[in-house]
Order: sequence, then structure tokens, then C-alpha cells
Amino acid sequence: MYRIKTFNKISPLGLNRFDPEHYSVSDSETNEDGILVRSAKLLDYDFPESLQAISRAGAGVNNIPLDRCSEAGIAVFNTPGANANAVKELVLCGMLMGSRDVDGSIRWVREQVDAGVDVSTVVEKGKSAFIGPELYRKSLGIIGLGAIGSLVANMAIALGMDVYGYDPFLSIDNALRLDRHVHVVKDINDLYKRADYITVHIHFTAQTRGMINAEAISHMKRGVRFINLARGEIVDDEAMLAALDTGWVAAYITDFPTNTLVKAPHVIAMPHLGASTPESEQNCAVMAVQELQDYLENGNIRNSVNLPAVSMDRSGVQRMCIIHKNVPAMLANITTLLSTDGVNVENLSNKSKGDYAYTMVDLGTRVDEAVIEDVRNLANVIRVRVIDWC
Repeated sequence: MYRIKTFNKISPLGLNRFDPEHYSVSDSETNEDGILVRSAKLLDYDFPESLQAISRAGAGVNNIPLDRCSEAGIAVFNTPGANANAVKELVLCGMLMGSRDVDGSIRWVREQVDAGVDVSTVVEKGKSAFIGPELYRKSLGIIGLGAIGSLVANMAIALGMDVYGYDPFLSIDNALRLDRHVHVVKDINDLYKRADYITVHIHFTAQTRGMINAEAISHMKRGVRFINLARGEIVDDEAMLAALDTGWVAAYITDFPTNTLVKAPHVIAMPHLGASTPESEQNCAVMAVQELQDYLENGNIRNSVNLPAVSMDRSGVQRMCIIHKNVPAMLANITTLLSTDGVNVENLSNKSKGDYAYTMVDLGTRVDEAVIEDVRNLANVIRVRVIDWC
């Protein structure tokens, strides 16, 4: 029986995929094997030794202590692309609101009514204050061409926009999804100087903190409209507010409000609505559950943020899953030890990601605890578990 602890309300469409004969799922589980979480902060959570994996129903994982998880051999998954369509649609909303000042115009109409004015008599004159450009034939710059950025790019092409994308880590899969008319640039400044609108779709890391600062903004076109539905910390708020004051940035649309931003003119601040659709929440929950199940039941890793992607069809009678440091001779040490113990290897897969690596070994014969302990005792091995197919 696998124990799964939930830390947020998870869509029943995902939870119902757990077979109750093999899984116990609740927010009160102890000594859990897996965790399902959305935005709850786990930074100070005391992980039990039993914990094998954390699956985040969403893309961002800044609420999870990745370094501590990696050191303990805990796989961390997210759900890239599950909320991509919802965010893509909000980007379109943000571009339209930033162009036409839809928010300001709605407030103005209400103010007329509150003041006792017959609003129908003043709209023709008042609407001139809210004139703004169309998106058609304008240039959109997209920083990050992953699951969300690629959808945004294709949408903008369909709207008749000229699209420039920047992503030094562009994967082959995402590149193949892009419309052939998208201009992928190698220098972000090429994007800055061309774009009438810029939207950012990258992870928040130590390297991306404050990357949209005064210097970056200075390379952008005057009057640019900037959309940030990724993470608030990617943008230096003080630099953005200064650029808004001078008109260098015409509008800033963000999903991460602060008291200062909300009070500033030309800022449209929303309460993190990017993935707030029932479809998105369901997609994320289903994907998070599937990743967790595949790892616990089969040892397969898909969409982990701290471990490499490794997947194999079942063979043999048992599967040994080994998380270890990415150092020379580990694979040789593992196979040599198994051979010495008389264990037949049916199949094997090994991949690395940064400082860590993952090896799956399908065994032709069942091993006893002594063999497992021998592998655990190898230098640089972090965690070992054995999955029995029968």
C-alpha cells in the first residue's frame, strides 16, 4: 500500500486515478511514500525517510526545497504544459488590456454612473482617452519557448503578429512545435529592440532573478508593453516603475501583484490567474498523479526537475532503482557488484542531470536484502529501492 499525502485541494479527476486497493490518499497521511502539492510551501517540511517523490500540480517548484530533496534521493516532478493553454489565453488577454486600457475604460464607465451622469451621453467623447494600438502587424517578443511560450508564439502568428523568440535552452520537441514564421534569435537584445510587446515564460531561479532590470529595459523599444505571467521576481519592480514613469514602458501586465505595483499607473495586476481554469487544474492533477504512479510502481522518471528522465519497459522479475552522484565509474561499480553477487542483469538504463544520476537495472533473478545493502554501501549512492513485478 502506497501512502500519498496531499497538501492542497487536488482535482478529483486526478485523485480518482489512485486505485484504493493500492493507495491510501489524504491530507493526514504519515510516513508517506509520495506527496501531491500545488502551492503549499514545503520549504521547512520535515520529510519522512519513507518519502520517495513529490509531484507538483503546476510548473513552478519554488515552494519545494530542491537541494534538500536531491540530497535525500527524493524525486520532484512538475507538470509542464498542463496549464499552458490557460496561460496562453491570459497572455492574449493581457496584450489586449495593455493595448486598449480595457481596465481603465471599465472603471471610467462606472465612475460616470456613480457620479450620476447618464453614461450614454458621454461615452463618445470619453472613449478617446482609451485609444490604443491593435495587435495585428505588431511585433511580439517571447522570452522562453517552452510549453507555454511555443503556444503563445503560434497564437500570435495566427493573429498576424511578427514573432521573435529567445530561448538558449530550446528543446527539439518545442522547436518542432513552433510555427515556421517564428524568428528564433540567439541574442536577447535582438528581441528587445524589435518587440512592441514582450512576454516572459521562464522559470524563476537565482540566475533569472531580476533579469528584467534597468539595463534590459533600456534595450527595449520605447512604448513597449511588458507581460509577466511567469514569476514576479523575474522583474525588478523599481526599474519597471521607473520606466513606466518615463513612458519607456507603456504598460506592465503582471500576475504577481504587490501593494506598490497595484497603486502605480499603467500597471495591470492580476491575482495569479495564469492557471486558474478548471481545465488547467484537472490537467495538472491528472499529470501529477500519473508521474507519481509511474515512479512509485515502475521507477520511471518523467518531468522531474531534479533528476534525469529515464524510462524502460518492464523486463526481468525485479527492478533496482538507484539514485547516485554523477561521478565516474558508478555504472561499472554497480554492474560489477551485481555480477560478483551472481545477479543476472536483463536490462539497464542510466542517465545524469547535473550533479545527480539515476540508474535502473532490471534483474533476471530476485535479490535478497544483502545484495541491496551492498549497493547502498557503494560510495556516492544516495538511495536504492527494489520494485518486485510479482
